[in-house]
Amino acid sequence: MSSFASRLKELRIEKGYTRQMLADKLFVSVRLISYWENGMRECDFEMLIKIADLLDVSIDYLIGRVNF
Repeated sequence: MSSFASRLKELRIEKGYTRQMLADKLFVSVRLISYWENGMRECDFEMLIKIADLLDVSIDYLIGRVNF
């Protein structure tokens, strides 16, 4: 599993979001959230920014470049 996939799932759970809640906030399908969390797909740069902002982390943390 990629750093992005595992961190996305970890952060989603930590923030108390279900996949449905996260999908609604990002205007994407639950299936797409599942694909991201299972490492089956990657999001584009604009979506990466939205996810990082929503989960209140840096993009570097989200993609596994830093651990804080």
